[in-house]
Amino acid sequence: MAELKSTPSHQSGNSIIKPHDAAEALHITKDPRRIEIEKKLVRKLDMRCSLFVVIYIMNYLDRNNIASAKGKGLTRDLNLNATQYSTCLSILYVGYILMQIPSNMIINKISRPSWYIGTAMLIWGAISTCSGVVTTYGGMVGIRFCLGFVEAAFLPGALLILSKWYTRRELTLRNAILFGGNLISNAFAALVAAGVLSNMEGVLGHAAWRWMFWIEGAATMFFALLCFFVLPDLPTNTKGFTEEELEVAQLRLLEDVGEADQDSSEESIFSGLIMAVKDTKIYVMMFTLTAYVVGLSFNAFFPSLTGTLGFSYIPTLLMSSPPWVFATIVSMLNAWHADRTQEKFWHIVIPMFFGLIGFVICMATHQTAARYVALFLQASSYAGFIVFYSWISSSFPRPPAKRAVAIAMVNAFSQLGNIAGSYVWKLDANGYRKAYGIVTAMFGVAIIGAFIFRMILVNLNKKLEAGEQAWETRPDVTDKGQRLEHVERNDEALDMKRGFRYLI
Repeated sequence: MAELKSTPSHQSGNSIIKPHDAAEALHITKDPRRIEIEKKLVRKLDMRCSLFVVIYIMNYLDRNNIASAKGKGLTRDLNLNATQYSTCLSILYVGYILMQIPSNMIINKISRPSWYIGTAMLIWGAISTCSGVVTTYGGMVGIRFCLGFVEAAFLPGALLILSKWYTRRELTLRNAILFGGNLISNAFAALVAAGVLSNMEGVLGHAAWRWMFWIEGAATMFFALLCFFVLPDLPTNTKGFTEEELEVAQLRLLEDVGEADQDSSEESIFSGLIMAVKDTKIYVMMFTLTAYVVGLSFNAFFPSLTGTLGFSYIPTLLMSSPPWVFATIVSMLNAWHADRTQEKFWHIVIPMFFGLIGFVICMATHQTAARYVALFLQASSYAGFIVFYSWISSSFPRPPAKRAVAIAMVNAFSQLGNIAGSYVWKLDANGYRKAYGIVTAMFGVAIIGAFIFRMILVNLNKKLEAGEQAWETRPDVTDKGQRLEHVERNDEALDMKRGFRYLI
């Protein structure tokens, strides 16, 4: 491809595409050869990144299978009371929070992130199998802490890798496909648990729940081996793509925001952390997503909530699956439409409104059919959660070091919501009415936070537009630093191409 120009980067053997001017970039974009290569690139990338869905399924199976084990003797065999069981749930997120930022700082600096994620998956699979041999409360707490510590490498790492390959127009749907693993796992976990526990209980008795940990942990380690050969690394060094495809991969990201997706060679490993800590936008996202996560805490107790319908244990597990299948379909459609319209706020808030309706129904009636429909509405509120994650990446596009820390900071802080949520769902005389009241309030807080964040981005877009207008009316201005001198210079968007706007 003669039209694709490249210059050496600071990394040996790599290239960063730099169009000489806007006219050349436009020419490349319309080049039929370029379009053909880009289609092949995206198709290959989608196939390889589909493994992320399987990994996320295993990630959530290993994290949440304790909920299914609870109903078949785990709490009895380990002599756990309600508070101790909640601690076993919440301690996982302590390790999860502690490791996310360091992990993403590391994965942003290494050239083979696929090996990093594969190794982490092997380790957490081994740790998960150890859950099946625990005999004490302290042992389960230790296992759960270690599991969360190692699992922390996956989600923020996967989101970062996707943001290094897909443009902002493509990212929401791909994130939705990734989070589809989360939603599918909620359905799949119940089916697996029903199969393992019902078939093995007669043979193994009380040991059936232990075999569930062993089988699922072994499956995790098997899929971990695929990571080393299937997952993509960086657009500069991934095997299995042609040289032209890798050049187009870099060019796409440059065209998306006007700057190559690469950190300066002069920046230290802590540069991204420092930039992220100074950006007030991150803190708004952190508190908003945390409230959202508390509202979604019904996820870990879904079999218990389904159990309030009055059916026996195995039918309850089976009935827990359809709401998550429905939620997966809704999430994909919502993400597809968000990418098509390039709108974020309403695609986050509207699913929350449906979740609120589900909460209110469960508080207002004991009618079985109505409450089961309400579970579908509650599960569908995950659709907005998925779009929220793509909002993080698109709101902190460059440099990659800052984006890596931003993703990890927001996701790690939001896990405080999972810790708090572990203690929300306690059965009382009125069922779970008090818990539903708490998550209803948290959804309200999340909606307000999303609105505030939207207003911040609207204001920044106005400043960017004002800076461009000032440049257009001043012929003496010759560089980007001068033409944006009227705009506050504490935001990375000021270093993007002319015409860059935040997605709201």
